[in-house]
Amino acid sequence: MSYKTLDPQDFLVSADSITAPCWSNYTVALDTFYTSAIQLGGASGNYYANVYNLDPSNNNSELQFNIAYANKFGSGSQAYSAAYLDLSPTRTIYGQWRNMIYGDENSNFSFGGVTPASQSIYVITIDRSRYKQSLLPGSLNLTLSGSGQDNMVLTDNSLDVTTVTYCDAGRVYEIVSGSNGSATDAAGPTGAVGAGMTRSGSYGLFLPDIGAIILNDSALRLSAVNGGIALPTSAQSNTSNDNFLKLFDAINGGGSFQLNSQETVTSDFIFCRARNGEFNYSENPSFISGSTGAVLYDLFVNNPTTYITTIGLYNNSNELLAVAKLSKPLPKDFTKEALVRVKLDF
Repeated sequence: MSYKTLDPQDFLVSADSITAPCWSNYTVALDTFYTSAIQLGGASGNYYANVYNLDPSNNNSELQFNIAYANKFGSGSQAYSAAYLDLSPTRTIYGQWRNMIYGDENSNFSFGGVTPASQSIYVITIDRSRYKQSLLPGSLNLTLSGSGQDNMVLTDNSLDVTTVTYCDAGRVYEIVSGSNGSATDAAGPTGAVGAGMTRSGSYGLFLPDIGAIILNDSALRLSAVNGGIALPTSAQSNTSNDNFLKLFDAINGGGSFQLNSQETVTSDFIFCRARNGEFNYSENPSFISGSTGAVLYDLFVNNPTTYITTIGLYNNSNELLAVAKLSKPLPKDFTKEALVRVKLDF
């Protein structure tokens, strides 16, 4: 076995971004949506609705995402106890997402610079098995239907901003009316505060690093002329309004939910070089005499030929870190130089 110390120029680091549709079977646009009566009838049904690509009774059905409704004041769901009417699942969900995004239990959600008074939100959480590292900004195209009006398409504004904004949950983008990461209108609908927004601010927040979409209920409840879909949210105190099912109906009626995942694969390239005067002799017992250490065959002295089959990568403590196997033996003698590129993905 022969060793050679690698030089700094023998190393190169490269990163590639790999994207793919989020949904099962690499479906580009999810167009069928199903809920489970069993899940909705259980304890978790007080908090959210699971959404599947096929009827849950089908063995091929897979969870795609879930929908939850949250209210700062606990309205829209049954209270945990009659003694604490303001404590309910909607308030719990609101607090969880507020802390996750802002890291402060006293903060309020803000959308496009506007803080709605109602402080009601919808949360779409993409199932973790649907994406690898994160969601891909610019790939969101969510179609929502409203009562007696045209459908509306929501996207993130990743192509409209020059500086990425960060929160405690990572990158954050505003959700606007548009497609493929850009608002479609320059001035926005009546009373809007920005492109693709409403007077209630943006339609929500896109959080690609945690696989979540926060929708601004105040914007969705607006009439069509004001940029909303007249979403019939009901926020009665100590009442199970099942608001997440109203958003589900809007998504189901829209019939199209496009979203891609993104993964950055980092590769280490290591260039292992064997110059003409290197690695031409072997320490294999078939090369030398075990008693005298002499080369057994004169041909190996004057014109040796070896065959490179394996490359081992060691640290300075002579510990084996990685092994690269060649697809076929590589002949090596004094008339040849070899360059083997080893790629490590992680």
